[in-house]
Amino acid sequence: MQKPFDLTKFRTGLTKSISGISAGFHDPKDWISTGNKTLDYLISGDFNGGIPLGKVSVFAGESGSGKSFICSGNIVKNAQDKGCQVVLFDSENALDEQWLQALNVDTSPEKLLRISVSMIDDVAKAISEFIKDYKANYGDLEYDEMPKLVFVVDSLGMLLTPTDVDQFNKGDMKGDMGRKPKALASLVRNTVNQIAPFPIALVATNHTYASQDMFDPDDKISGGQGFIYASSIVVAIKKLKLKEDADGNKTSSVQGIRAACKVMKSRYSKPFEGVQIKIPYESGMDPYSGMLEMLESKGIVEKVGNKLSYISPVTGEEIKEFRKAWTDEKLQIVIDEWGQNPIAQEDVPEDIDPEVLEPEMEDYTDES
Repeated sequence: MQKPFDLTKFRTGLTKSISGISAGFHDPKDWISTGNKTLDYLISGDFNGGIPLGKVSVFAGESGSGKSFICSGNIVKNAQDKGCQVVLFDSENALDEQWLQALNVDTSPEKLLRISVSMIDDVAKAISEFIKDYKANYGDLEYDEMPKLVFVVDSLGMLLTPTDVDQFNKGDMKGDMGRKPKALASLVRNTVNQIAPFPIALVATNHTYASQDMFDPDDKISGGQGFIYASSIVVAIKKLKLKEDADGNKTSSVQGIRAACKVMKSRYSKPFEGVQIKIPYESGMDPYSGMLEMLESKGIVEKVGNKLSYISPVTGEEIKEFRKAWTDEKLQIVIDEWGQNPIAQEDVPEDIDPEVLEPEMEDYTDES
């Protein structure tokens, strides 16, 4: 009988002899919350999920839409809570220590390294050096023994190429002749390959611009499509006005923003689903914002008269309340039970409109 080829031995020799190559599967083991349970679920298919380590996630939106709040604030804070160290690349020079501390981010040097950058090349070189040192010191350890690290780039849209800098110095502003999209794609593609086997994540924000395509009205993400193809998670964010108080009553003045988030790409859940997350100026993001609407759209919570009803599949008990009386505590009960008895997408009742979660275009034009 012919002796089988020793794949294990070949794998070990291959990964040690060739730089930038890894073997085997690298399914995510660690997830970092975005600060909103509905968005976490839409991205990862798990209320306790969010963005995965070992992958690249991109949050794109217009100025003031909440992308820095989610990435440089919530994700950094929640990453630190999970024992991750964070390297924060600030290309906009807009992340003040006081603002980060107000979002409960630990800004101590051993937990957070903020680096002010202006060029894509500088980010690429810094990440390359970090990963090279990481591999040398921890590459032979078991996954669970490796230190966790999160890179945050805020934002890709403000990064420059050497051509931009050279032309600025010469006073000849002709543009970078298409070099930036190629540079961004190269940055993300190389990072994807380097971090895949390790508990390291890259989270980046980017800018969007209004679509001129009447058949595809979604805002377009700047920087080309190359880096989007390499990313595991892509979330588009639209800025809408929040005109209601803490009790849900309509007001004439703006009380905050509604971040209309749509998951454009996800390898772990159904794409093109969205949620409107309320971020009041006074209290910040509500972790349960948009949850009731999502549960209602999936038929988990149903409208009965002028109230919303949920019947527990575990105890058979009913929670029946007016919409405003559905508190975070009641929503958590549904989340805990539904997590144990998930309803598959194909089991969603046919009369439920799948578009109900997507931000309405009227909101984009009337209130943005």
